[in-house]
Amino acid sequence: MSLGMRTEIESFERDVDTAEVVAALQRDGAVAVREQVDPEVVDRVLADLREPFDQEGQRSQDVFNGFKTLRLNAILARSRASAELVGHPRVIEVADAILLPHCVNYRIGSLTAIEIHPGEEDQTLHTDDVIYPIRIPGVEWQVSAMWALTDFTETNGGTRVVLGSHQRKILVPERLMKPNPVAAAMPRGSVLFYLGSTMHGGGANQSTAPRAGLINTYALGWLRQEESQYLAVPREIAESYPEEIRHLMGYRSHGLLGG
Repeated sequence: MSLGMRTEIESFERDVDTAEVVAALQRDGAVAVREQVDPEVVDRVLADLREPFDQEGQRSQDVFNGFKTLRLNAILARSRASAELVGHPRVIEVADAILLPHCVNYRIGSLTAIEIHPGEEDQTLHTDDVIYPIRIPGVEWQVSAMWALTDFTETNGGTRVVLGSHQRKILVPERLMKPNPVAAAMPRGSVLFYLGSTMHGGGANQSTAPRAGLINTYALGWLRQEESQYLAVPREIAESYPEEIRHLMGYRSHGLLGG
């Protein structure tokens, strides 16, 4: 597959078999499932995040993150409702398929809420796995789930991905000079999956309203987390979550590591 060969991200209805989602993800580097959760769920997450967005969201503004974009970390310390997205069965099934062939277990790499406001420009295309300094052919370090907390469109900053870019190591250099990103257009409650090696970036918001999303990354259990959940989420809050969420936060060993 060549960079930009496909013209849109393949998307499925919420009752699709996960095997189809995984196959499309491995083929294209990104795939969407429409309205995977009900609007009521995203409404609760947005309600939890509204005040932190307004009070703290500007702290991460810079050339890369944008100056008209709000960002929040430590999500599980701010929003209990977010755990329904973090541990959603669909996400776990996809992460199992991508990551478990290469690890005993996996955990949250990072959790970030992002609200792109009108007037924001396209974010620089990048890969999330660039934080790790080496590659192993055929092994993905991470898989990401971008939840649409509001509708994502081509004009309001819907995440852009370069389909097929996870295969760029075998593509001719000329193709890398002109990546052709496509925007994820999906209604709120939908989820966009993409690999850690897939080129992507936030889109320019040319609309009149913000677009909000929650990006959950899951990383191989023998890698260091991008965001330390032990420091980001106070222990008393972490202990209040179900075991499966605590495990995703990193509260379990990986074989002999972290015991």
